[in-house]
Amino acid sequence: MNPSLDAIAIVGPTASGKTAAALTLAQVLQAQGGAEIISVDSALVYRGMDIGTAKPSREELAAVPHHLIDTIDPLQSYSAAEFARDATRLIGEIHARGRMPLLVGGTMLYLKALLEGLNDIPAADPQVREAIQARAEQVGWPALHAELQQVDPVTAARLAPGDSQRVGRALEVWTATGRTLSSFHQSAKATAPDWHIPVLSLEPMDRTWLHQRIAQRFELMMAQGFIHEVRQLRARGDLTPDLPSMRCVGYRQAWQGLDEGWSEKEIADRGIFATRQLAKRQITWLRSMDSRHVITADAPDALAQVLQTALNALSHTR
Repeated sequence: MNPSLDAIAIVGPTASGKTAAALTLAQVLQAQGGAEIISVDSALVYRGMDIGTAKPSREELAAVPHHLIDTIDPLQSYSAAEFARDATRLIGEIHARGRMPLLVGGTMLYLKALLEGLNDIPAADPQVREAIQARAEQVGWPALHAELQQVDPVTAARLAPGDSQRVGRALEVWTATGRTLSSFHQSAKATAPDWHIPVLSLEPMDRTWLHQRIAQRFELMMAQGFIHEVRQLRARGDLTPDLPSMRCVGYRQAWQGLDEGWSEKEIADRGIFATRQLAKRQITWLRSMDSRHVITADAPDALAQVLQTALNALSHTR
């Protein structure tokens, strides 16, 4: 295995075919020592959240070693900084075994933290957070997003008005430090690790193709017992809808639907819509990465494109 390539990243919006691409590439790399997958997904880290996260099947997990899946309880939180540290350690360990690390997922903030370095953003201030939450209850999160647009347009541009967790965090940083969240990210770039990680980005030409796949996958999750999975999580008694785990797309809508008596169809419809919005944000983020290698996800030869691009990257660094 070529030691001058640190890893290969396979990213893309939800339901774009990342798992299949990664497994296919890992199989091809068996002839060169093998590969191991590092999940770049903020939902797959949680134990007991299997159906709604479209977690890889037992067969898929057994086919290739996977990391950062089922690592924490839904009561806990996991940050981009923790991911960057864990992924850095895992990349070294995987190389020591003579294999190629494959970074696979769609949580762009995690990948950004790894590729562009960590920053010195201060820890959360409970008092500031409570004050922002109180204001949000009065005027609504879209109004606070408009405030963020005034002070930190770069961060506001990549966040949905209803993304209360991230809008609140960005305003919290501004209130506590007088500095924008984007300025902290810029300063991190100056001290970023010198990684050699080509980024293969699965992006559909036809957005309708992706919307259909999102709907089909959500309907399959419903048929597999997603609502029962959420009921089991609620029955624990220690989880709340404000936790990062329960704010994951799908789980958030299911929790609210069970609270408010929605039909399963309404839960599915709202979950599908929220997943489409997530995919839109992921694509916007990906398009800001100038150095990525775009793979046409809805092309008949998408897997062949992934293999060719990855093997070219490997051969050029020999």
